Amino acid sequence: MPSIQGRTREQLRQHIGRTLGSIAVSSASTSGSTTTLVDNTIVLGGADTQIGKYIRFTSGDNDALTRRVTDSAISSNVTTLTFMPAVGTSTASESYELWDGHSPDDIDDYINQAIMSATGWVYDPIENIELHGDGHQTRYDIPSNISMISKVEYRHKINFTRIHACATTFDEATDGDFTQALDTKDRKQGTQSLKLTIAVGASAGDFVSDSITSKDISGYDTIEMWVKSTAATSAGNLKLLLDDSASCASPIETLSIPALSADTWTFVRMTLANPETDTAIISVGLEYDSDLGACTVWIDDIVAVANDTAEWSTLDRRNWKIDKESRDLVLVRDGHIALGYALIKITGGDKPALLTSDATATEISEEYIIANAVTTALLSASGGPATDPDAKRQLSAYWAQQAERARRGFPMLVNVRSVD
Repeated sequence: MPSIQGRTREQLRQHIGRTLGSIAVSSASTSGSTTTLVDNTIVLGGADTQIGKYIRFTSGDNDALTRRVTDSAISSNVTTLTFMPAVGTSTASESYELWDGHSPDDIDDYINQAIMSATGWVYDPIENIELHGDGHQTRYDIPSNISMISKVEYRHKINFTRIHACATTFDEATDGDFTQALDTKDRKQGTQSLKLTIAVGASAGDFVSDSITSKDISGYDTIEMWVKSTAATSAGNLKLLLDDSASCASPIETLSIPALSADTWTFVRMTLANPETDTAIISVGLEYDSDLGACTVWIDDIVAVANDTAEWSTLDRRNWKIDKESRDLVLVRDGHIALGYALIKITGGDKPALLTSDATATEISEEYIIANAVTTALLSASGGPATDPDAKRQLSAYWAQQAERARRGFPMLVNVRSVD
């Protein structure tokens, strides 16, 4: 990747404005009104010379608002700018930009046009480990933030200990609103999963737990498990409990299970909060922590892993493909066999994000964005030969060359497959 400083939209816009010679950056010296801004540090020309320019507020209650100057006056080196429509009362020290010849809103749009023109040439790098093979599934929904994939790997080795295989019911402590069964058909690991049918009368805090042989998981940092619910959930609606006392009486780990889509098996990973204290886990539980109504929850294969011990193998490119219409990662037969029951790592990238506020930072080369946006701004103001005394069209050609030079500095995309 080219060097990225992560400059914000405001910083990029001001740099572009200075390149165009169209901006003055200042702040109000005293309070004005809902239609006036007062500044004793910026004196540009005489009275009325600021009419038609644009004010862009960059702090305070009026932050991000753009207004057109309708009148300007100077008295004792104090400039008063009148603008419409009204905003909140202008206050002392409120920062702003004063634009001549270009609207700052247009410049924001040119910045995003530059980012869009880079799409397909550069991506924001991503590594994703949300998916997990189960030995049966051959199609996987590609995570929504991935637009291209360059490599698919599977975890072939990791230090782990199984906390509960979910091949027996949780019979240590069972709430009366929970009915338990072992499901031999709807499962992910082994020959069965634990099926919990939760009645409408269940309330937040109800749980089931099971006793296990004492486990020291202090050398691990993450809990992994499979979960499925007939009701869509938000993060924390269901919780996994781990305790060194019976019946999860005072859990030393209360782990929020991530959001679940209805009727979909989800492989979830949760970071242990205090692994150094998890030296003698003897009870594991599932807590119903929000009123989801009557629903059924399946859980399977609860394990503790040490993330940094993971070893990965690359899945041969001949063994996977992308179904763009359904946004699926598809494994061919040999890929399905090679993957088996393993965590999947996707290396790829997302389309560079558009900048939707002044505080958002760019994910691609600032040099490219600035040069491309300056080119567009110059062309928008150049007019024809008789109305272009500043040769803006000619100058735009120079900046177009700078944009192309910056684009050639993008990293070369090798073995990339587009998702959409």
